[in-house]
This record gives sequence, structure tokens and C-alpha cells, in this order.
Amino acid sequence: MSDLAGVVLAAGAGTRLRPLTTLRPKALCPVDNVPLLDRALDGLARHADRVAVNAHHKAEQIVAHVRGRAHLSVEEPVALGTAGALGHLRGWIDGSNVLVLNADTYLTGGLDPLVADWNGQHCRLLVVAVDGPGDFNAAGRRVRYVGACLLPWRLVSALAPDPSGLYEVLWRREADAGRLEFAWHTATAIDCGTPADYLRANLHASGGRSVVGAGAVVDGTIERCVVWPGSYVGKRERLTDCIRAGSRTEPMTVRADEHHVTGRRSPARGR
Repeated sequence: MSDLAGVVLAAGAGTRLRPLTTLRPKALCPVDNVPLLDRALDGLARHADRVAVNAHHKAEQIVAHVRGRAHLSVEEPVALGTAGALGHLRGWIDGSNVLVLNADTYLTGGLDPLVADWNGQHCRLLVVAVDGPGDFNAAGRRVRYVGACLLPWRLVSALAPDPSGLYEVLWRREADAGRLEFAWHTATAIDCGTPADYLRANLHASGGRSVVGAGAVVDGTIERCVVWPGSYVGKRERLTDCIRAGSRTEPMTVRADEHHVTGRRSPARGR
């Protein structure tokens, strides 16, 4: 689809993924040794004519990582949320329809089901069917938003650069009016917001093997683990279902079952 602006949302504080996000923003956490942000940029490249990335938490790391690959929108002094981020980018979007992708979403299968045959008239969300609580009703089923959507310029142009979420200021109204479209994602979709889901994404991407980053040293034993670049596992250590981060002198071990912030995030507010 031509004349489509892509936006990667990468400003979230990643509170549910702490303490990993005290070291780097969630968008730069690697999945099978590829930063989530790079996966998002690659996913948008096939469909968008140009791409922007927003940043707030540890924004300097995002800026240094992106360099000239995308337009950068640094939000200060506060993060603007999913709707406010687009309002802040209105001048850059400048009349184009928008393809939005959450940086923390691990997707396989690409965005073709979302983009195919869209006429640009209504919001379209990429979703999966769920048996339990979801975000919306579609075709008589509960569905969960999986972090990618298409938005018409006529609706984006009305968004203000104030802290706000797409669900609250746009999608709820469009859903109530019967104007919200859904595209079904049939491949894997994982929100890498918690240690458990972040580890699950890594193991899916790696085919089930532990993932060891560049420059990391593993002298001990690991099973179903992620070892970040430059980290160290000592000879007497046996790690299972963990993420090892930090340096050799200041190691950080996060178990997959750790939850530092309880509760489920709203479909388009983020953390």
C-alpha cells in the first residue's frame, strides 16, 4: 500500500519487565539476539514508505540505536501514550494513513493480513481470538489486540499531543459505532511485557534452545534461558527458565515467573 506512514511505539517504561528495563528500554531487549525494535522496523519496511519511532524511557539509547534509520520523536518531559504519540507526530505524518506497531510485540507471519485490501476508511486492528477475557467482540467472539493497527489520516489528524491512549480516545468510540475493523492473525503473537512472555518469545524464535548474546560467557549450565550480550554465568551456576543480564561484576538474574507489576495492560495504552 502506497502513501503509508509507519510508526513504531517504543516509549513505554516497561514496568512489567523490570528490572530488565532498568538496564535498557523494552524496545531494545533482544529476542534471539535481535532487538525488538529492529524486528518492528523490519516488519514495517515492507509496507510503509517512511517510518518514525517514538521514545521516552531511556530515550538516549533509542536515539543512538536508530540513528538515521527512522524519524525520531522524543517525548519529554512525559510519555504521551499511544494516541498522544501520534498527535505529537501529526506534522511528520502530514496527510498519510498510518501503520502502527508496538515495539514490544513479537509477531511471526508478517503484517500482510492487516494491510491486505484495506480501503483506508476505518481503523483496522490485528487480533487473535481468545476464549477468556479479551479487548473487543468480533464476529461473535472475544478477541485480543496484538499490537498492530491501521489508522486513517482523517482520524489521526484529530489526535492531540497529550498523554492519552488509542482505546480511550478513538477505538472505543469507533467500536461502539460499529466502525472498527479486525484482521485475524493466525501465526504467533507474544506481548513481551513480562519476564515469562519475554522468555517465551525468545524460545519460540530460537526453536527452544537457550539464547546466548554476543560476548556473553557461559561457564555454568543453562536450560531454557536468555543470556544477554556481555553477561556471565559462573561455573557453579545452574540456571533454568531465567534471563541473565548485567555485567560479570553486577549480574542480574530474572526468573520467568517474576511479576514486578501485577495486572494486565489496556490494549493500546502500554507500559
